[in-house]
Amino acid sequence: MDNLNFPLILVIATAVTGVIWLIDALAFAPKRVSGARGGEAREPLLVEYARSFFPVLFIVLFLRSFVFEPFRIPSGSMIPTLLVGDFILVSKYSYGLRLPVLNKKVLETGEPERGDVAVFRYPRDPSKDYIKRVIGLPGDTVTFQNKRLSINGELVEFSGGESYVYTAEDDTEVNAELFQSDLGAEPHDLLIDPARRFAMNKEWEVPEGHYFMVGDNRDHSNDSRYWGFVPEENLVGRATRIWMHWNGGVKWDRLGDKIR
Repeated sequence: MDNLNFPLILVIATAVTGVIWLIDALAFAPKRVSGARGGEAREPLLVEYARSFFPVLFIVLFLRSFVFEPFRIPSGSMIPTLLVGDFILVSKYSYGLRLPVLNKKVLETGEPERGDVAVFRYPRDPSKDYIKRVIGLPGDTVTFQNKRLSINGELVEFSGGESYVYTAEDDTEVNAELFQSDLGAEPHDLLIDPARRFAMNKEWEVPEGHYFMVGDNRDHSNDSRYWGFVPEENLVGRATRIWMHWNGGVKWDRLGDKIR
């Protein structure tokens, strides 16, 4: 996902416009008004721009930091739940309110639940945002054996197996199998690629304060099975809805879909 440090840019722009407007209002505006001699006191262009942009920037900063943040899906690791080109909304208040840029939690509002689709900062490079499904919670034992998932010794059931064909980012055609899993509170779809015979057989103990994340495109996802656990402080929020899709064209049937 896009690693542009937009939050820092937004915070700086909001602070600069706010400070310019405040300093002018306290120190210079009264002198301009008193010296206008009956005419209208004209604001400097810089102050006019600051006064106009500050409320807009502040509202955007507040909404983006504490309510919802938009993201675009750049890879196929969450197919079929999320497609390349999906634009999604992420609830920033689901896992606690955090200060922008500092990412310091200031208010507890909830914790991830098994089955959530979550956005987080990649542990090996926090400048990058990743999106995966929450598989393991703190204290869980997660096991993958012959492409089957078990949690705390219990095999996670899934059904289906119908054909699902999609085009990967390198324009190759992938013939996968579509299943429905009962991992969380409601079933979700996942893909298994029968052509990928390599299966990681391994068990992990999820430490306290960490989460185990896996992509729904099980055989084509770079996730916790390869690079480890996600610390709680790296969580960004829970993906809730698709608000647009654009990848060479609009897929109107995806607009407004709830992310399950």
